[in-house]
Amino acid sequence: MEVTNMTSMTNMMGQMSQMSLTGLTDIAGTFPRIPLGRWLEAAIDFLVTHLAPATRAFSAVTESGLNLLEAGLDALPPVLLIALMGLVAWRVTRKVALGVFAVAGLALVWNMGLWQATMSTLALVLVATLLAVLVGIPLGIAAAMSDRTRAVVMPVLDVMQTMPAFVYLIPAIPFFGLGKVAAVFATVIFAMPPAIRFTCLGIRQVPAELVECAEAFGTGRFQRLVKLELPLAAPTMLAGVNQTVMLALSMVVIAAMIGARGLGGEVWKAIQRLEMGNGFEAGIGIVIVAICLDRILQHVGKRVGG
Repeated sequence: MEVTNMTSMTNMMGQMSQMSLTGLTDIAGTFPRIPLGRWLEAAIDFLVTHLAPATRAFSAVTESGLNLLEAGLDALPPVLLIALMGLVAWRVTRKVALGVFAVAGLALVWNMGLWQATMSTLALVLVATLLAVLVGIPLGIAAAMSDRTRAVVMPVLDVMQTMPAFVYLIPAIPFFGLGKVAAVFATVIFAMPPAIRFTCLGIRQVPAELVECAEAFGTGRFQRLVKLELPLAAPTMLAGVNQTVMLALSMVVIAAMIGARGLGGEVWKAIQRLEMGNGFEAGIGIVIVAICLDRILQHVGKRVGG
């Protein structure tokens, strides 16, 4: 008897929950659907139409810079560039092990036939990082100097850093089409937030006592920024640059979907053709480049901080 009562109560509760869900669905159906996607598409179309001269100029300058840098890297003999990279890694870090790793790792990349793809990836990462830093550091300084600017910039950065990486490819295509410039644009937007955040953080962490001392000596706002705050914030800012480089490298594979080529293009090609070995080889090449750049930039930051 008790089992029968429990079964009937369970059925009644299920029917009630189903009725409530149906009612909520009917209520939700009475409200008009917000055409958010249509609004965003209209905004992108408007910007594409009215910013065409600016996008063409950006495309021409960026493509020229990429081609020039790639040509310069390709002109150097691989043996010379490998030795130079190992020497730089050793001199900057003062660690023989890292210099040996850089030489051995890049020699492995060359041996796998991925040298040209690696140089293409390195050129894309360097150009994207340069653009991200040129835009991100001034924004970080502005956010550190103004609470209103910071209140606007930080929520935008929160959205940028939580947005899936694939979404950044959507506006890049209508603005620049398929190719390296679109890949650079998407990489810059994806990799920029750390440069802004770390710059703002470094400046705002300058001890208040030092700021008050500088003000007591009659320094102006710009003079205090250049001679006090930026030098003290430099290690934190370099940590932001390091994170920007790492994010740019992580975006390389995704950007290959819109024509980035390089090591990311090799990975994407291997995925399409189910060539697991070739995909792992290109992935190992990305890891080697990432480790070398990361360790070098870390030790540069320590030297500046020291």
